[in-house]
Amino acid sequence: MSVRELVVLGTASQVPTRHRNHNGYLLRWDGEGILFDPGEGTQRQMLRAGVAAHDLNRICVTHFHGDHSLGLAGVIQRINLDKVPHPVTAHYPRSGQRFFDRLRYATAYRETVGITEAPVDADGDLAATRSYTLDARKLSHPVESYGYRLVEPDGRRMLPERLAAHGITGPDVGRIQRAGVLGDVTLDEVSEVRRGQRFAFVMDTRLCDGVHALAKGCDLLVIESTFLDEDAGLAEEHGHLTAGQAAAVARDAGVRHLVLTHFSQRYSEPEEFERQARAAGYEGELTVARDLLRVPVPKRR
Repeated sequence: MSVRELVVLGTASQVPTRHRNHNGYLLRWDGEGILFDPGEGTQRQMLRAGVAAHDLNRICVTHFHGDHSLGLAGVIQRINLDKVPHPVTAHYPRSGQRFFDRLRYATAYRETVGITEAPVDADGDLAATRSYTLDARKLSHPVESYGYRLVEPDGRRMLPERLAAHGITGPDVGRIQRAGVLGDVTLDEVSEVRRGQRFAFVMDTRLCDGVHALAKGCDLLVIESTFLDEDAGLAEEHGHLTAGQAAAVARDAGVRHLVLTHFSQRYSEPEEFERQARAAGYEGELTVARDLLRVPVPKRR
């Protein structure tokens, strides 16, 4: 059975705390693993969460601040130490190529796995597989930053009662699925569109067009809420969101499950993030992330 879930490896912002590691998020999606923003300590958090280097197929870095990227050195060396047998692709802002190079070769090690470098320098598609497309949108932060969005292609759901009404059974079901028509019956008459699932990852940013584009219609949205609403001025100054702003984005985008994360060390009451998110009018499923939490992608409606 395919698994689609988010494994939260770290939830702190610039400064880790006793209870929150630097950022790190693994999305499991139909046998693939996409690691987002591996901050310092990610390799150890992977061990604690039961995530192996062999689980990684892609690494997506939003930007090159340390809490989002210092773990690259350890993760890449672990991929090589474990001799991961499949290709691993890394996406990151092209403007930070020098930082990626330094982290990839931070110390001496034996390189056994070729990491495919696929830097990002504009909005648009990055990759397409049978089960998803991955694209990026530029965000608003003091250094160049991109958010990532994963979309499953739409499919078809066959409707048994309509198939029966047209006398379509057995192998003929497969024939009409492949051909789109069987005799005088079209596929649209006996099926409906099965909307593909959508996931987005939005880290350090002010409110901008990219945030809204990434969040639109998501089943699961992981988004930073570094500050509480009373510190909105600090959020704007440093290029971040508040809990209320993040929740308002999710509300307007029709997000089904909102995951708030990337919390400033100045706050010790995580339930206040939930309270402010609800006060902003978000009524969907809501998670205030904590380290080592697993969040399933919501089941299809």
